[in-house]
Amino acid sequence: MRDVAVIGIGQTKVDEHWGKSLRELAGEAALAAMMEAQVEQVDSVYVGNMMSGVANAQAQLGSLVADWVGQRFTDAVKIESACSSGAAAFRAGYLAVASGDVDVSLVVGVEKMTDSPSNEITAALATAADADWEVDQGVSFVSLNALIMKRYMHEYGWQGIDFAEFSINAHANAVHNPYARFRKPITESRFINSPMICDPINLMDASPIGDGAAAVVLVPAERLAPSVIKILVAGSAAATDTIAIHDRVNPLWLSAVERSSKQAYAQAGISADDIDVFEYHDAFTIMAALSLEANGFAEPGKGPALAKEGEIKVGGRIPVATRGGLKARGHPVGATGMYQIVEVVQQLRGEAGETQVRHPEFGMAQNIGGSGSNIVTHILKRES
Repeated sequence: MRDVAVIGIGQTKVDEHWGKSLRELAGEAALAAMMEAQVEQVDSVYVGNMMSGVANAQAQLGSLVADWVGQRFTDAVKIESACSSGAAAFRAGYLAVASGDVDVSLVVGVEKMTDSPSNEITAALATAADADWEVDQGVSFVSLNALIMKRYMHEYGWQGIDFAEFSINAHANAVHNPYARFRKPITESRFINSPMICDPINLMDASPIGDGAAAVVLVPAERLAPSVIKILVAGSAAATDTIAIHDRVNPLWLSAVERSSKQAYAQAGISADDIDVFEYHDAFTIMAALSLEANGFAEPGKGPALAKEGEIKVGGRIPVATRGGLKARGHPVGATGMYQIVEVVQQLRGEAGETQVRHPEFGMAQNIGGSGSNIVTHILKRES
């Protein structure tokens, strides 16, 4: 397997893009990545997307995007794995280049959600759950997470307010990210008084949907001059768990997260202690807590303590959501994994501005599909 480097990144602001189509959003990010990488032709295109067939009445995104960005006749496919579609597409692009079959790969994550009525988007998001044993029983995606959170609070003695720091940290960082949807800080009072969505999840516990796209260009590291700073893919691993939460041995432990991260750590030759920045999948604050625990950053039941003690802030032991995370940057589901990759690259390059982590060497991005049923973990390394 060849070493693979990220040489170009591009992204759009996460927002309600009423004036841009799905292909325009994907094209804007893709062309920005290609321009930065100084490539005009790629060998393959991988598009991560969850719900274009439902929300946009458009399938065939591989052909759609490839044609739009001037790559007609190029090998191109769409990859779907619920909310982890973006990272799954990145992994496919990485493996293609690492194998030696492809020399230049373009990976794009894109989702356009705000054109559709909210009830349709809610129904589309629910397709990431078990249709027979969860959705058909009237359980929505947010209510599944609410059940997990309520059980977590019961088992470990936490209150809803104890999860506030996850959201406060994300919003504080998003202030400095021009691509984030919500660039305003929030207070503990705002968190406490926000409307309840599904007890115990309130509005500030949940990430917002949006329209957006993010992209990268991947090439063999050997193509780069020895003197150039390289952003290498040091680890790439994926794991699955049951779709239905009730089929898991312990619904409060993300076993696929643990398996995926352990494999990625082993590939990179490091441990959790070596990660300098972590872009986690904070779709809900309960997922933030569970992710920190299953990845080895906190003991079971101690995730909220890590946040309350300030250890997740820039300058803390494990900085997370440094560009706003899903909570404040926004969560255009199929694109989210690619935003995470782009943000880790920014950190490793030293391009994160006011939220720059000091001298990072290893950054991790982890994309979660469903309620922990499909996990894709990537570790990137700065090599100079």
